[in-house]
Amino acid sequence: MTRHIITGLKGFLMGAANVVPGVSGGTIALLTGIYSEIIDSINSLMVPATYKKLLHGNFREFWKSINGSFLTALLIGVILSIFSLAKLMEYVLAYYPIQTWGFFFGMIAASAVVMLLDIKGWKASDFIWTVIGAALGVAVCTLSPTTTPDTALFVFLCGAIAICTMILPGVSGSFVLLILGKYEYIMSAVSALDTKVLGVFGLGCIIGILAFSKFLHWTLERFERQTMLILVGFVIGSLIKVWPWANLDAIAAAGTADMSSLHIPGAILWMVIGLASVVLLQALSVKKK
Repeated sequence: MTRHIITGLKGFLMGAANVVPGVSGGTIALLTGIYSEIIDSINSLMVPATYKKLLHGNFREFWKSINGSFLTALLIGVILSIFSLAKLMEYVLAYYPIQTWGFFFGMIAASAVVMLLDIKGWKASDFIWTVIGAALGVAVCTLSPTTTPDTALFVFLCGAIAICTMILPGVSGSFVLLILGKYEYIMSAVSALDTKVLGVFGLGCIIGILAFSKFLHWTLERFERQTMLILVGFVIGSLIKVWPWANLDAIAAAGTADMSSLHIPGAILWMVIGLASVVLLQALSVKKK
């Protein structure tokens, strides 16, 4: 029971990380020493032999094969964290958009730097992969509309895409929702307990993680360097999406439309705080290793 409670607490930290754009739940999983167990448990769900045990009525062996107790404790922690923090994120985005986006900008910029430092022995081809990723990031952010459809199909796709990035160290699922224009929409749905939206989004998450876990595992196993270079480039190019003064409509709605009161010192302060938090996490991760 103690082990399951500790796993739940680790899940709570992962959920908190996934609520904040710029912090990866995968990074928290690495830091807390459960990343490999998560990947192995998810992969076990895609093994046909696992379900033969269930069909033969051997539920105990099936539960053991998928590491069911671990996944359940982890999922409970993640869900509790997301639902408890959603209202806070909705509030700060509504009333303190500049400071909040400044915090996100600092975290995402620091995450990109950390990812770059993790890559050793740079070659000319590495710079090309990074530039390709950065170009993709800029293209997605500049070409994507400010508002995206709230249709069930698009929400489903957002869930499927976001959940895959949530298990990648250094890449934030919430950041992907930002790029897709659905971060505030999903946070509002969580805050309001909109079961219809959350059901569709959750279904997308389930299908996405099952469909892409094998692919992600295969990609990182065979093309880890190129994949990470493209990802870090994408994060760098996408920083324009979280620039604190990018959304003047949100600033105006918060009552800070006057150019003389755009809270530049506050934004800089929160950028530094966001940057420092990622540096601290990285330091703890290195110490853990």
